[in-house]
Amino acid sequence: MDRSSKLLLSTLVTGSVASAVSTIALGALAKIEGKSSFRPTNSTSHWLHGDEAGSDERVDITHTAVGYATHHASALFWALPFEAWLSSRPPRSSTELLKDAAVMSAIAGVVDYGIVPKRLTPGWELTLSRKSVAAAFVSLAIGLAAGAAVSKEITAALRTNARKG
Repeated sequence: MDRSSKLLLSTLVTGSVASAVSTIALGALAKIEGKSSFRPTNSTSHWLHGDEAGSDERVDITHTAVGYATHHASALFWALPFEAWLSSRPPRSSTELLKDAAVMSAIAGVVDYGIVPKRLTPGWELTLSRKSVAAAFVSLAIGLAAGAAVSKEITAALRTNARKG
């Protein structure tokens, strides 16, 4: 497998795992705060529907599907530089991988809530407390690290199968 194919595969796996982990965490955080578990995902569609998306509690195509697709695309976006960083470094221990993922998630938080226009933020602040928004970025770091670990196993298996075949 060439380097660019490996990076693409790793990005898809890592970003998808990070998206799933953080979406589950966002739903749990909303429930803890006494809100619908779908509100944070719906909030992410605020780029299209405005801030009222953060108060929508139902599951639908226009809010939930758009919000999840947006969040998933964002997780893939952050997985790309993370995987590129990992590919340029020696193999990482689980602790080092989690530390690197925490740095990437912190960068994502600074960019998402400090640099981009409000319309392009994740929108979680429309539904969740600041503490829960911070916890969501922690879950993103956990998802990035877990996704990178899964990706490493998949690419190792593909290399082994390629040598056998």
